[in-house]
Amino acid sequence: MIKKLLACVGEYKKDSLLAPLFVTFEVILEVLIPFLMAYIIDRGIEMGNMTLVAKIGALLVLLVALSLSCGALSGKYAASASAGFAKNLREKMFHSVQNFSFTNIDRFSTSGLVTRLTTDVSNLQHAYQMIIRIAVRSPAMLIFSLSMAFFVNSKIALIFLCVTPFLALGLFLIMTKAHPIFEKVFKIYDRLNNVVQENLHGIRVVKTFVREKYEEEKFKSVSKDIYDNFSRAEKILAFNSPIMQTSMYTCTLLIAWFGAKLILMGDMSRGELVSIITYTMQILMSLMNLSMIFVMITISKASAMRITEVLSETSDIQGGEKNLMEVKDGSIVFENVSFSYSKNAEALCLKNINLEINSGQTIGIIGPTGSAKSSLVQLIPRLYDVTSGRILVGGEDVRDYNIKALRDSVSMVLQKNELFSGTIKENLRWGDENATDEEIIKACRLSQADEFIRTFPDGYDTHIEQGGKNVSGGQKQRLCIARALLKKPKILILDDSTSAVDTHTDKLIRKAFAEEIPDTTKLIIAQRISSIEHADKVIVLENGEIVAFDTPKNLLANNEIYREIYESQQKGAANNE
Repeated sequence: MIKKLLACVGEYKKDSLLAPLFVTFEVILEVLIPFLMAYIIDRGIEMGNMTLVAKIGALLVLLVALSLSCGALSGKYAASASAGFAKNLREKMFHSVQNFSFTNIDRFSTSGLVTRLTTDVSNLQHAYQMIIRIAVRSPAMLIFSLSMAFFVNSKIALIFLCVTPFLALGLFLIMTKAHPIFEKVFKIYDRLNNVVQENLHGIRVVKTFVREKYEEEKFKSVSKDIYDNFSRAEKILAFNSPIMQTSMYTCTLLIAWFGAKLILMGDMSRGELVSIITYTMQILMSLMNLSMIFVMITISKASAMRITEVLSETSDIQGGEKNLMEVKDGSIVFENVSFSYSKNAEALCLKNINLEINSGQTIGIIGPTGSAKSSLVQLIPRLYDVTSGRILVGGEDVRDYNIKALRDSVSMVLQKNELFSGTIKENLRWGDENATDEEIIKACRLSQADEFIRTFPDGYDTHIEQGGKNVSGGQKQRLCIARALLKKPKILILDDSTSAVDTHTDKLIRKAFAEEIPDTTKLIIAQRISSIEHADKVIVLENGEIVAFDTPKNLLANNEIYREIYESQQKGAANNE
């Protein structure tokens, strides 16, 4: 875990080294100050040597100025290093997520990934800054101050050794009790983010069904859960201060008591007592800071583990050994393919699929809800990998292709497609970043999007809001189809992607496909028979199995499922008339 996190320091290694270096110089200078103060008192003030007082006083001013400068520089480099570390951490996590397969993404909730990229990274940023600064300063101050205390008077310094075990035991108990609670809290944060994200995404539905009160109660419940757990953790951490204060005042009282006796006995000077008390404060403050570091590490340890989970996750889908860079044609073959999302052979959603589709054919896919239609087509561009069997595209196993090359040749309009904030042109160029305006317009004409785009005041430069909220469902689907066409794919998959357009527009889209891209293999998942009645063949799925694969005409005559869907839709259309 530590190794993976430290790899994100990257180009900020220099700042990460300079911060503790200047902290060390700062500590050395601070430790020298009490020693010189004792020297002034014993050799200057008590003996009336004002010249010595002036000289040592000037040296003290210089040491203080140098100490402040070193402290400021260490703060500057620590801030730069920690901010850079957080930046690299976010970038590396985001890069990891981009390389995830759908299976990997399914393991992490969206809200969980957002929490990791925000709250967890911020926790690690603060922890890293403390580690390279305070975690260096406190031990260094402890060691140097303790060494100077023993050098000044070893008998008095033994008091510190008596208090240390009590302090260490207290801190250990606090850490072991608080850490599990913080682990739980961050998981609840995921739930909170999920509630907020879900509510904002579906705010129109919430208002339509007047469920604001229900959503508020749901939010309050999760928020209270965070409050209760954080309160428990903070109550445990609150013991840190009393333990430190008890240790500090106990040491101060004992040193004052025994120091006074040693002065009366002549075994200790007044200046030495002053310096010992100052070293006492430095030692105990360093211990106090160490306890703060322990608290921060306790909190950030849970965050570090959650971040490492993302960084350690490797994509289930890797490029094959052959790393083929070109797909010959749009032919598709399924050979004894079975698939399970859980990799459990007893929970297969696709079972023993055998198919042969020629390049350029138009294939319809139909079946009841939950019959695994989307799962079938998602295996072709390797959004998921088969559990058993194999899929051939262009005569080669899809696992032998370079992933980018395969997905550039297989264009897919998903059931739930997204548009991103930016202009229509910028969204369409996801299909081909180098597409010319003429190519964009042609793709939009094929998808029947050009007509409505031209009604916008800014045309193709119209700004699309996040998620495409300022266009209708049908307009959004047509833009997504145009984006897919710009890839000039050998295989085009439409996963119920014309459900929001009217039947006339659907017919125009199918006609454009037949005339303009005849060599592209087209797989069309549809609920409407009219969308696939002119397909070369239709796959009928039920319970993850192919129950028929034939022409629409033959299916109407011989397949009960297809016939039932056809007749129910024809009857519905007749009733509407």
